[in-house]
Amino acid sequence: MLRDYNKTDVIVVGAGPAGVSCAITLARAGKEVVLIERGAFAGSKNVFGGAIYTQPTKEIFPNFETEAPVERRNIAHNFMILGEKDSTTISYRNDDNVSYSVIRGKFDRWAAEEAKKAGVTLVEETVVRSLIKNGTTVVGVQTELEDYYADIVVLADGVNSLLAKQIKLRKEIEPKDVALSVKEVIKLDKNIINQRFNLQDEQGAIGEIFGGPMLGMLGLGFMYTNKDSVTIGLGITLNDLVENNYRPFEILEALKSHPMIAPLIEGGTLEEYSAHLIPEGGYKKVPKLCDNGVMVVGDAGMLVNNLHWEGTNLAMISGKLAAETAIDALNSGNFSRRTLSLYERKLKETFVLKDLKTYKDLMDVMHQRQKAFLSYYLKKINSFFEMFTSVNSIPKKENYHKFIKSIFTDRKISELFKDAWAIIRLLWSILV
Repeated sequence: MLRDYNKTDVIVVGAGPAGVSCAITLARAGKEVVLIERGAFAGSKNVFGGAIYTQPTKEIFPNFETEAPVERRNIAHNFMILGEKDSTTISYRNDDNVSYSVIRGKFDRWAAEEAKKAGVTLVEETVVRSLIKNGTTVVGVQTELEDYYADIVVLADGVNSLLAKQIKLRKEIEPKDVALSVKEVIKLDKNIINQRFNLQDEQGAIGEIFGGPMLGMLGLGFMYTNKDSVTIGLGITLNDLVENNYRPFEILEALKSHPMIAPLIEGGTLEEYSAHLIPEGGYKKVPKLCDNGVMVVGDAGMLVNNLHWEGTNLAMISGKLAAETAIDALNSGNFSRRTLSLYERKLKETFVLKDLKTYKDLMDVMHQRQKAFLSYYLKKINSFFEMFTSVNSIPKKENYHKFIKSIFTDRKISELFKDAWAIIRLLWSILV
């Protein structure tokens, strides 16, 4: 129960993976915490591609593999390079329990119930309008119904965190630093899924899709197998959508009709359609993550590794580290920025910010050379395999020479040098 005057130890805004991880860690340490969710229930407003990662999830929910509503254990990663009509697929299979596909509406609701069992006070269908400050210190939140007060407020309210903007922890998001993702969940019989994706019961596959209707755009597609459905979607940066007047649902329809994709979902029925924003800015766009009385976690902190499709794991770990910092602050009675900056230091010592820093130049390079890397070279990969697998009574050496020559005739030498320099610069920033 809350203390008098709606005062508690910590308020967490947003019941996604970051918010729930933060709240449950606090409650297990005996702290009073209120978790505020704007949706009708935790997970009702949350959208993502489809996978959670085993190791970080176990840090928060040790028994989730047997207790949580997971869909399939992912054993296959299929990297699909689509041309206009052709495709090249590289498949990696490993039976280790690295990740599971989940439906966020089910999983997040379960996670929130686990938080309630641990002692978290969950307040649903409540929108936080603004933060309450005493001087320069955040001391609570103002909702549409009433005010709540706390020693610390943790913001887990998503990529477009209006609350973090309100107290100037972050600037307005530039269109190039965020992607709009749209996805569909298509119902299919589980035996059909198993046959089409070469799986057995409970086994799952992830598809990472390049090119196709997204050729030349800074965008990627994805597929996840669930028990009796397939999730398919894509994400494209807002600046690409705006500058070219693209409609993302139309691009998704084009992706679904591609000769490589259509047979995988043929005969399925639409079960769900959703859209959401994904942070794409990377390390250079991570905002200030704390101030007096407040911390920022998960997508609200732009903590997404888009190259490796990692978001939920970064969200969970950031929520956990923020909770650990809050516990120390509550025990000391000091909620200043200096005290809460321990959270940032903890992040810097973990894979979360280390990995983001490793790829700090990735998005700059991709924006500068996206036509080359996301169109020209993808087409060249497919054309190579077309040449390699063709039987046309032409000597193989001639085919090889013709292909190599085309690289230099189809693209200006100056552009090839720029591409090579971009790759060198990117590899240097990653490896050094």
